[in-house]
Amino acid sequence: MKYKLTRRHLLGIAGLGGAGFNQTVAQGGRPNVLFLFADDQRFDTIRALGNREIETPNLDGLVHRGVAFTHAHITGGSAPAVCVATRAMLLTGRPLYRVPRSMSPEGQADGNRPPIMFPELMRQAGYSTFGIGKWHNGPASFARCFGGGAEIFYGGMSDHYKVPVADFDPAGKYPAAGRRTSGKFSSELFSDAAVRFLRAYRGNSPFCLYVAYTAPHDPRTVPKEYRERYTPSKIALPRNFLAEHPFDNGEMKVRDELLEVWPRTPQAIRGHIADYYAMITHLDAQIGRVLGALEETGRSRDTIVVYAGDNGLALGQHGLMGKQSVYDHSVRVPLVVAGPGVPRDVRRERLCYLMDVFPTLCDLTGLPVPDSVEARSLLPCIRDPRVRGRDSLLLAYRHFQRGVRTERWKLIVYNVDGKRTTQLFDLRRDPWETRNLAGNPSHASRVRELTAMLREWMRKTGDPVELDAPVWSAGTV
Repeated sequence: MKYKLTRRHLLGIAGLGGAGFNQTVAQGGRPNVLFLFADDQRFDTIRALGNREIETPNLDGLVHRGVAFTHAHITGGSAPAVCVATRAMLLTGRPLYRVPRSMSPEGQADGNRPPIMFPELMRQAGYSTFGIGKWHNGPASFARCFGGGAEIFYGGMSDHYKVPVADFDPAGKYPAAGRRTSGKFSSELFSDAAVRFLRAYRGNSPFCLYVAYTAPHDPRTVPKEYRERYTPSKIALPRNFLAEHPFDNGEMKVRDELLEVWPRTPQAIRGHIADYYAMITHLDAQIGRVLGALEETGRSRDTIVVYAGDNGLALGQHGLMGKQSVYDHSVRVPLVVAGPGVPRDVRRERLCYLMDVFPTLCDLTGLPVPDSVEARSLLPCIRDPRVRGRDSLLLAYRHFQRGVRTERWKLIVYNVDGKRTTQLFDLRRDPWETRNLAGNPSHASRVRELTAMLREWMRKTGDPVELDAPVWSAGTV
């Protein structure tokens, strides 16, 4: 299939590799970077990583080409749109409570300039940076990161056939009146732009191409041929399926939870999962086109490819539908790294955060890690299976859920209008998080140990919530 490069597309590409281009960097042989980002894709939705119900041949191929982190996590979020915080943490390599509010759409005018972001760092180092698709962190941040772009979506979700996209604006203004719709499904629209870029790029500098999809986020209006690949009655019901969540977790009436009535029924949940899988299979096909263009242009061997998701999704697990929790289905995400300097067909079960991608890319491209970055590089773990990952992770959602997990244990503490609920899960024996051990006297010391660990995480990351306060205030987060 051939793609016509219009003047609008060429304007975005032509600006790359111009002012500020560092000839020394280009001659240093740094690899290109292709970052592919899914929206709402859960960790367990890639066939090569164990899900035999889903079809993801292109992601399977990427997994076999590189290293898959099977226990990659996000922290959570400070609002129902979890992806805003996740993307800000990824871009800056900073924890949840040290990401400036200016990186949220509603916080653009607060004057608190974000620290350097990874595409911005690459741009300063001589990379040609190009952004495509969803950007939920404001036009000012996009303008700092990218010297070109196409089909830019400044929003959280949209009808996939009517995504209001903007052309690249060197001035970084992006007025709402200048946005348009194409009628193409979002995944095709964004992949078209990525393919055009790869085929047209003639710069002497390495490139950083950032492609952020809006799939498999709802509405799940996938093309018919993909929906027909999945029969709901043949979809396995999650082992932790519940008709209703057993208690108020603080976010029972958010938009995501209203996508299905209570009590949830097995038939309805199977239908949602079938549509979700169909969306991912369609996304996989579009990603295959991008990876194919990378191969066809001879750049595959010289390009670091990162594939990741911004958060998970419940879809009936624990009686929930959305991502507004700190259960594994919501905070674990796919993360695959492939390319020069990365071993092939490797799995790493070590705990890590999605934001750890920033310093990892620095190490893989030979760029210094900025002092503002608090994340940890995954390169030592990529190259040596004996290297341990993080010992524990902080998990948080708004002002009423806090959690901590180690390789084996997860503690979650809820405070909803002063009512506290505690959960303790042995993830080794109970990976679906179905048996709460918090009330078992034999685990009292474990609860105390993990509570102390949680309190320390909250202190060192600047969490404004006081864990021991009778009521956790909404005004603090």
